[in-house]
Amino acid sequence: MSTASTRLPEGRYGRSSDERADRKLRIAGAVLGAALLALVGYFAYHYVAENKISAQVITFDASDDAVRVHLEVHKDAGSSGYCTLRSQSADGAEVGRADFRFTGSATRVDRVVTLRTTAKGTTAELLGCHAG
Repeated sequence: MSTASTRLPEGRYGRSSDERADRKLRIAGAVLGAALLALVGYFAYHYVAENKISAQVITFDASDDAVRVHLEVHKDAGSSGYCTLRSQSADGAEVGRADFRFTGSATRVDRVVTLRTTAKGTTAELLGCHAG
């Protein structure tokens, strides 16, 4: 006695359950990928657009254990943040690094800060400024 096949003829009655599951997984993957892309774009925009702080080193004067740095910061009124400065010795080794905070309603901060060093520094380098 032979048994009748319970399998449907291929292509006659629509997609199989495996094909439907694959399609749902592809749709879910596309939606999650688009959401991840939107989230990365959101954070990238806010990192670039909200960072309204710029600064520059005007002059510096080095001694044996410190570097005096004339720092000029431009920022939005009422915002606060910090700038990171470092100094290197003649052989390129880092001899000092510090963060200098600034607050207030002024849009321009012109300050002379002292960066303590472990040896005589020959440079004063602004590594960056950040809001916060």
